[in-house]
Amino acid sequence: MLAVLEIAIPALYAVAIVVLTAYGGNLLWLSLVHANRETLRDGPVPDPENLPVPDETWPVVTVQLPLYNEAEVARRLIDACVGLDYPRARLDIQVLDDSTDETTERVARRVDYWQKRGVNITHVHRDDRTGYKAGALAHGLRLARGDLVAIFDADFVPKADFLRRMVPRFFGNEDLGLVQARWGHINWESSLLTKVQAFGLDAHFAIEQRVRELMGCFMNFNGTAGIWRRACIEDAGGWAHDTLTEDLDLSYRAQLQGWDFEYVPTVEAPAELPPDMNALRSQQFRWAKGGVETALKLTGRLWRSAQPWRVKLEGTFHLTAHFAFPFILLAVLTHAPLLLLKGIGHGPGEVYFAIMGVGLFGFAGFFLAQLFAQRVLYPDWLQRFRLFPAFMAGTMGLALSNTNAVWQAFRGTDTAFIRTPKYGAASDNSWWESRYAIAELPAVVWGELGLALYSTAGLGVTIALGEWAALPFQALFALGFILVTASSLRQVLTVRRDQTVSAPASSPAS
Repeated sequence: MLAVLEIAIPALYAVAIVVLTAYGGNLLWLSLVHANRETLRDGPVPDPENLPVPDETWPVVTVQLPLYNEAEVARRLIDACVGLDYPRARLDIQVLDDSTDETTERVARRVDYWQKRGVNITHVHRDDRTGYKAGALAHGLRLARGDLVAIFDADFVPKADFLRRMVPRFFGNEDLGLVQARWGHINWESSLLTKVQAFGLDAHFAIEQRVRELMGCFMNFNGTAGIWRRACIEDAGGWAHDTLTEDLDLSYRAQLQGWDFEYVPTVEAPAELPPDMNALRSQQFRWAKGGVETALKLTGRLWRSAQPWRVKLEGTFHLTAHFAFPFILLAVLTHAPLLLLKGIGHGPGEVYFAIMGVGLFGFAGFFLAQLFAQRVLYPDWLQRFRLFPAFMAGTMGLALSNTNAVWQAFRGTDTAFIRTPKYGAASDNSWWESRYAIAELPAVVWGELGLALYSTAGLGVTIALGEWAALPFQALFALGFILVTASSLRQVLTVRRDQTVSAPASSPAS
């Protein structure tokens, strides 16, 4: 058995490091291009002034607001979109409501309120969720007036000047199919969890999206805070619901059809971040599974296209990004045993470990992407960058759940589109009192608890062996699973306690 382990563990660890280095190397390339192409600055460069355009010549824009059981943020979203600074006669707002709870009644009242004040707003309610969000968007598109279609999820609060700053991008460019804004974060300071989420999203928008556009590679619509040309959606085949990431799917189909996309980092669309771990895990699962489904669907088509090799290669890294999670998990499982083998004289030798040092190039990619993102967006970037260890630990802590998502995608397992709970004003400090707070402990938490114990034991082995160079990585493994497990357990206990306390008060008097 020992002889088998001597071969298997180093081989599996090497595979994990090679794959992770490849994905980290891609981030390193993006980061270096960013450093070469853009002057580092303390904040976003202001947009150039748009040429004045008479109101009657602005294109009709349909603003679609897909909702599903989001009563606590529906009014906030509707009011923000009604407040958009855009010619009233050229603005068409659709509330695409698939809700099965009181959200529908609240939406109906608010839509009626604004209709009586002359706003072009309609409440489009479906009795079923066929196609989930993609189905709602497709249904609304058939009823839309606009040649341009802006989309906002329920957790967004667009600023009044959003359309005035974004729509002119389409002027004079009939090949432009999508304009995407950068996400902002309403509640990023609420907790360590929200700070880490904002930290990770910033790298996607400030580095990945921006550099892919600069290099002429494919970028993606982020599901919200973007404007589509209607003709582009239709030419690409429309919204499809055979993946959980309808936004990524349509993005690649549209660009394979020859449409151009533009990313506008200077226009920020603020949004609410999930303040609870179980909601975040569910969101990340959907993104991971949908991303892999889209990769399986479109990677072959990408390579059969006439696109340049750099577009094909970068597109492959983009589409398969979540493939990294099984290899993170593999590294977690093999790192400590590999050190133990070395400690008892059965390891692969110093040459092997020297070669494995190539993984530092991959780590450099993750490090620089996060560093440059904070540097380009915020004046206090150095203070914010202190979140990097927590971000890395959290990424590792979600490896089990996201690996399950990847596995289900490969198996073709059918999964419902589960919307991330939105809490509105309660998101800062009392989200657990919401009707949407998750009170059931996901089964995956027990696996994460097991990995927390396993990684902690591995940390003890690392210290006992005096493998100080390996200590930071093993510590990140342990910290990640401990944080994810503890946060999940604490959340569920808090929600259940609140429900128990509030139940008598909500019961009818006898």
